[in-house]
Amino acid sequence: MGQFFGTDGVRGIANLDLTNELAYELGRYGAYVLTKHIAGDKARIIIGKDTRLSSDMLESSLIAGILSVGCDVIRVGVVPTPAIAYLVKDQGYDAGVVISASHNSYEYNGIKFFNQQGFKLSDDIEDEIEQYLTGEKTIEEVYTHDKLGHFVNRFELSALYLDNAKRALNHDLRGLRVMLDCANGATAGLAKLAFLDLGAEVTVLSDQPDGININQDCGSTHLGQLQAALAEGDYDFGLAFDGDGDRVLAVDHHGREVDGDKIMAICAGHMHKTDQLTNGTIVATVMSNLGFMNYAKDQGFRVEVSAVGDRYVLEKMLQGGHKLGGEQSGHIIFLDRNSTGDGILTGLILAEALMDSGISLAEWNDRIPRYPQVLVNARVNKDRKNDYQTIAEINQKIDQMEASLQGKGRVLIRPSGTEPLVRVMLEGENQAALQEMAEELAGLFERYLQ
Repeated sequence: MGQFFGTDGVRGIANLDLTNELAYELGRYGAYVLTKHIAGDKARIIIGKDTRLSSDMLESSLIAGILSVGCDVIRVGVVPTPAIAYLVKDQGYDAGVVISASHNSYEYNGIKFFNQQGFKLSDDIEDEIEQYLTGEKTIEEVYTHDKLGHFVNRFELSALYLDNAKRALNHDLRGLRVMLDCANGATAGLAKLAFLDLGAEVTVLSDQPDGININQDCGSTHLGQLQAALAEGDYDFGLAFDGDGDRVLAVDHHGREVDGDKIMAICAGHMHKTDQLTNGTIVATVMSNLGFMNYAKDQGFRVEVSAVGDRYVLEKMLQGGHKLGGEQSGHIIFLDRNSTGDGILTGLILAEALMDSGISLAEWNDRIPRYPQVLVNARVNKDRKNDYQTIAEINQKIDQMEASLQGKGRVLIRPSGTEPLVRVMLEGENQAALQEMAEELAGLFERYLQ
């Protein structure tokens, strides 16, 4: 990670960390660098955004920066992140940009780029953009007269993205009753259409964004309202998206959470039966639950493990030619349909898998084990997130805790890529003991890393 780019683009509090000036420079330097790496002398860049209050402001600055170096902009409005990843390749654009801070609260925002293939930028390209942002490099060309870019609105392109997701299914979803929580985010206008078009009966929660209520007590980070509604209603299951629509979690008709691990396990079985699970392999991360790992192996699937983060999942998928991979958080990639996590696509494939299996999500939830897992966030100085590796007391405590689990659990430490946090995760047999240990360890991080 550099001074500006984190694990998922550039992110911060809008108009404080992520200012108009920075958005303009990201547009200007990003477009300039990307143009150097494509054939031709002018890039066409597609831009989408989520529903945050600041997204309009940052979009205007970003577009101005792109136009200032002679590149053209295709503006598609509010769409999920995976829509841009799909459209940039499908429509032959040179790059894509999404303005979103995903699951974060409304005061945050972010800017992330996709290349011509719909993949996030390589570290080398991000480093080159950073060299311009820091002043190490400068643009020598002057763009005036007819060398400036222009932009057009193509809001109708979102329909092409939905068509791609619907084509992933072999049949319709008639007879299915589903509830969707759209997090007042980028899926609010689209997720319902996908399920309705395929014949499902749909009820929608949190689909009235006002710029401030994105992810506010709703969506995949706050399942409470969806769980309560499902427990009281007559639905087959529910889906909860995050703010930018690249993640989804499910809830069974009893109101119980079904995380990304279990969704992948169900979809893997469905793909295997239809000869779509290339190499019989699922790519998961080190955060995936040991219960999921053991279940997948019992079903005859290989599980390859990557570092946490969708870019690392994708990297391992590409290396091995695998088609299914993802994270416990619900960021799941079906590589034959899209190049990034896609909440709507995942929800549709899960729905078909359930219908074809004849088994309810609740029964699947019981079949796939989940070992107790505790996650505690330690709030630390953002510049010291990785310093724990040199602190003896912290590492001694980690060793002691791992020894106490006697091979039936683990301790996992993961500095956040976007926030001033270190995530402390413990997994084992006794949840109460795990909670106590995680809180103790998180306290050490907060004491030493301020």
